[in-house]
Amino acid sequence: MKAIICTQYGSPNVLRLEDVEMPEPGNDEVRIRLAATTVGPAHCAFRKGDPLIVRLIYGLKKPRQPILGTELAGVVDAVGSHVKQFRDGDRVFGISAATSGAHAEYKCLPESKPLAVMPDGMTFAEAAAICDGTPTALTFLRDKARLKSGQKVLVNGASGAVGLAAVQLAKAFGAEVIGVCSGANAELLLANGADAVIDYTKEDFARHDNTYDVIFDAVGKRTYRECKGLLSGNGIYLSTVPSLSILFAVLLSFLSRGRKAKFATAGLMQTKANLQYITELYNDGKLRANIDREYTLEQVPEAHAYVDTERKRGNVVITF
Repeated sequence: MKAIICTQYGSPNVLRLEDVEMPEPGNDEVRIRLAATTVGPAHCAFRKGDPLIVRLIYGLKKPRQPILGTELAGVVDAVGSHVKQFRDGDRVFGISAATSGAHAEYKCLPESKPLAVMPDGMTFAEAAAICDGTPTALTFLRDKARLKSGQKVLVNGASGAVGLAAVQLAKAFGAEVIGVCSGANAELLLANGADAVIDYTKEDFARHDNTYDVIFDAVGKRTYRECKGLLSGNGIYLSTVPSLSILFAVLLSFLSRGRKAKFATAGLMQTKANLQYITELYNDGKLRANIDREYTLEQVPEAHAYVDTERKRGNVVITF
């Protein structure tokens, strides 16, 4: 089979297409013939080995898993002898956070991992896109912030995959949502449910007098210190980017009362239940995919280069 291989940290040029051995499913695994996957900022961070915490988790000198890619959608084409939940021909989508490997034509996953049958009517590209961003936003807003109906939430970086998912989820939870993005993406945010949009090229939300119950920095561009004054008495600041700043802020706020800073390794916290919840939201019309561009497997380096520009809107999908 063909796969994109990354054997050293660096620019998109370190990625190359190679023939590798076809994986065989274990007794409790299914093998998926992939139809779609994604490239996002997390994959680019794994490719670069930056920030440092990436190397501490995934390999100091080079990626421990040479085939990157975590979100996937495709068709089950082989099942292990102990598998009970899936069968040949099932259209499935899911996440391979621990072992990556989705930038390849085939991937084996234990049936116990975050893997589910796709909703009727959902395309493979949509399925992969919804797996990229939505589970992360769900973990932060529902599990970390415990967002409630009637609360007010600000999403910074709201036009990216995580940001757009956060806008949709926050509206589904009944919150008032303010998104921060460039003016060119304002209509996209409003179409996804935002109540208002702040154009960061014209005004700095951190200088406003408004207060929020939750500030979700989906791109890690503003610190807890910068946002703390905008939080309500028990407000929560969330950041998706693992930096020393956020880790220190989490510790400091944990030791004090009132406002809190929170971080989570959301990719490693995903469950089948989360995918089922996402499926229900999709079927109810409360969640949709936002695909910016599509590339082929051979074009994964180009996809990385585009994501590196930090100008993507929603998801970048790789289709097979």
